[in-house]
Amino acid sequence: MSEPAYQHMTEEEYLASEELSPVKREYVGGYVYALHGDTLAQAGASSRHGEITLNIAGNLQPLARTKRCKVYASDMRVNCATPVGKWVYYYPDVVATCEKVDGKAASISAPSLIVEVLSPRTRHTDLTDKIWAYTSLASLQTYLIVEADTRLVRAIERQPDDSWS
Repeated sequence: MSEPAYQHMTEEEYLASEELSPVKREYVGGYVYALHGDTLAQAGASSRHGEITLNIAGNLQPLARTKRCKVYASDMRVNCATPVGKWVYYYPDVVATCEKVDGKAASISAPSLIVEVLSPRTRHTDLTDKIWAYTSLASLQTYLIVEADTRLVRAIERQPDDSWS
């Protein structure tokens, strides 16, 4: 399998074209790449990956409702500026937010919880670039990194002094 074909475009071009794209794509500082759905895909989720994602989202949903929050599995984009000012739009496996979300929204910018289930193709990005981007979000309280092949979850949590552990 060849590496993904990265496509350069502006943030505005990405947002305008994403709704019509036949595949889900992420935007990272001016470059766009497909997540899955074609031969140049970044990631193809295994059945285990899908089960883990749905189990986490399903378990979070009842608690989120009691707090008037929302939980999304795989299809809600999170947008943020990295610490060096580059805009990114990622599709986490699970995201929870208490921000007001319009029924037609495709992106959120104030998640309180983000979960990524690791796969061989996304592992490096989930453990490096995404940690860096996600922890720059003032609203984020926890980033969970879930191993798909072993029983291991890493929790990166915001501390009262705004540091991360």
